Amino acid sequence: MARNTRRRALLQAAAGALAGGALGFPALVRGKDDEIRLGHLTPRTGFLGQIGELGYRGAVLAVDQANARGGVLGRRIELIAEDSVNPATAVAKAQKLYERDRVLATVGEINSASVAAIGQVAARLRRIHVNTGGNSDDVRGKDCSRYLFHVEGNNTMHVRTIGQWLKDSGRIKGSTFYFLVADYAFGHDLYRASSQFLAANGGIESGRDLIATNTQDFSAYILKIRQARPDFVFSCLAGADITNFIRQYREYRLPFEVTGGANDTALFWAAGIESLSGYWQTMWYHGLETPAARSFTRAYRERYGAPPENGAWADYVAVNVLLRAIDETRSTDPEKLIDFCDRGGEFDVLKARAGRFARNHQMLQEMYVVRIKDRNKMADRWDIFDVVRAVPGPGDPLELIQPTAQESPCALMS
Repeated sequence: MARNTRRRALLQAAAGALAGGALGFPALVRGKDDEIRLGHLTPRTGFLGQIGELGYRGAVLAVDQANARGGVLGRRIELIAEDSVNPATAVAKAQKLYERDRVLATVGEINSASVAAIGQVAARLRRIHVNTGGNSDDVRGKDCSRYLFHVEGNNTMHVRTIGQWLKDSGRIKGSTFYFLVADYAFGHDLYRASSQFLAANGGIESGRDLIATNTQDFSAYILKIRQARPDFVFSCLAGADITNFIRQYREYRLPFEVTGGANDTALFWAAGIESLSGYWQTMWYHGLETPAARSFTRAYRERYGAPPENGAWADYVAVNVLLRAIDETRSTDPEKLIDFCDRGGEFDVLKARAGRFARNHQMLQEMYVVRIKDRNKMADRWDIFDVVRAVPGPGDPLELIQPTAQESPCALMS
C-alpha cells in the first residue's frame, strides 16, 4: 500500500510539474536525486484515520501547487506518504522515511504519543517533523525538541479559547462540569488543562469517566451523566469517539449542554447537524473571509468536491511553511531551516493575522470560538459553524492563550 501511495504522489507531482511548464515556469530537473523529498506521516486507518486522510489531501494539494509554480529552488517536490497507525508504527515509519527515503522533513500526525516518538527519531537523525494534529502540551514542554515544530494548537490553546468565552459569558462560576476523557496521553493532558482552567474560574467538577479509544457504545456513560445532572458535559475525547458520543447523546435528548476542549470539524460533519448544538472552538474554518483562506478553500473544493477542514488546513500550512523556509534560505539543510523558523518571522496561516513560531516551536496564531449554525441558515451540509470571535482578539498578543514556561517548561525556552 505504501508503494501505491508513493506512486500516486509521484504521478500527481509530475502532473503539477507539466502544468508549471505550460505556464512558462522554469523546467524542473527530472532526476530523482534532484527532487526535494517530504514525508507525510499520520494515521490513515483506525479511529483517527478519517482525520488523517483529510490531512493527507491538504499536503498533496500544497505539493501539487508548488510543483505547478515550478517547484522550489528549481527542484520538484516529491511527497512520500505512510500510515502511522500507532506510536510503535510511527517510529518505524519515521525511520524508514528519514533513512531509506531520505526525506528532508515529515509533516502530519494526530496521536500525541506518536508525535513525541517521531520527535525523538527526528532529533536523533537531525531531520524536521512538523506536527499537524497532536495537541498534548507535553510535546511542546518536557518533550520539546529543536527538530519538532507544531502548526496544530496545544491543549491549553484549545481550552483557553472556549474557556475564556465561557468565562466572559458568565457561564463557568458555580456551574458543574462532567468530563469524558480519552484514555491516552492526549485525553489526560486535555483533562488536566481543562479542569484546571475551569476550577480556577469557579467551575465545579461533578464527574469524570476515562473512555477507551474506539468506544462504540456510550450508553453507560450517558446514563451516568443523566444521574449527575451537570450544567455542562465537557468532552476530552478524540477521533471517531467524538462522533459516536455526540450522535448517541442526542438520542437521549438530555438538556445538559455539550462543549469541549478540542474538536475536528470532520467529526462534526460525520455526526450531522441534527446532533450538534452549543459553542465550541476550532483552529480554522473554511468560512473565514481572508483572501488566502478563500483561495485555499476554492482550490480544495475543486480538487476534492468538499471544503477543507482544520486537518487539511494544518497539513497544507505545514508543507508551505517548509517550502517557504527552503526558498528563503536557498537551502535544504535542516539546521538552516530551523534557524530560519526560529528568527520569529511571520507565516501566512490563512487567517486574519499571520502566525509565527514561539521558542518552543509552537505556531502562535489566533483560534476561533464557533457556534453551531441554525440548520435553516446553512448554505450546504458543510456549513455548520458561525464564527463568534477570534481568540486572541485583534488587539491581544498571540501569547495570550499559551501556557507559560512554568506551566509547560521546555528546554528550548531556557
